[in-house]
Amino acid sequence: MKYAICNEIFQGWRLEDVFAHCARLGYHGVEIAPFTLARDVRQIPAAERARIRAAAAAAGIEISGIHWVLVQTEGLHLTSPDAATRARTADYFRELVAFGADLGAPVMVVGSPKQRSLGADVTPEQGWRWAQEVFRPATRLAEERGFTICLEPLPAEDTNFINTAAEAVRFAREMDSPAFRVILDVRAMSHEALPVADILRASRGQFAHLHANDRNLKGPGFGETDYVPIAAALRETGYDGTVSVEVFTFEEGPEAIAARSLEHLRRHLGPGQGAGGR
Repeated sequence: MKYAICNEIFQGWRLEDVFAHCARLGYHGVEIAPFTLARDVRQIPAAERARIRAAAAAAGIEISGIHWVLVQTEGLHLTSPDAATRARTADYFRELVAFGADLGAPVMVVGSPKQRSLGADVTPEQGWRWAQEVFRPATRLAEERGFTICLEPLPAEDTNFINTAAEAVRFAREMDSPAFRVILDVRAMSHEALPVADILRASRGQFAHLHANDRNLKGPGFGETDYVPIAAALRETGYDGTVSVEVFTFEEGPEAIAARSLEHLRRHLGPGQGAGGR
């Protein structure tokens, strides 16, 4: 497996410094939240995308993905009853695919709970159909560019649309494209009825990315989540993709979060592929 970490943890840092620091620790990749660069990815020109990609390569770091893709955007929604809003959202997802592929990232994580939740006048069936219609143009572009869109199931406290891994897997299967898969998140899975390890086993072959964290919103090893059964399930499923550290509270500081999270993952999941171990 490859270990990565999300760049919004390093608030106020230059990307070049994030890449260098993560490489020194032994991370393989950095996952980028577009809102840390601009409110809209269309504001990030081709030259800047190429510069970011080159800076990561120079540090020995991969761009492992993009996430939090609709943060700070306006007028976008996956399940809006307004057709014009859905059309704008579909267009923007194509822009996100292009942005991620330009950076050399393999995947995009789609969480965006606020921009997918069902309104009071939208049925689950309508939302399901509309969301798939929104994703289809971006999925076709992802196929062309060798990129993967990963839908993230999120708990009911975050959204009322696609709360379980099983729902996300069914949605992805219905998209019927190798460019549309699922991303699983330890914190989100910990809200389901099944143990996290059982969810991983049940989702074997369906998830293309994994976020590592704790139910308490902190990094792996900063709470009570047991990574021993998670590690066993990942070995059983043969998962060899990226495990990316994503946290939601930053009080320990980026240096401590990055170092302790990586140490915890290595202790439980194995040494992995990293800048310090290739």
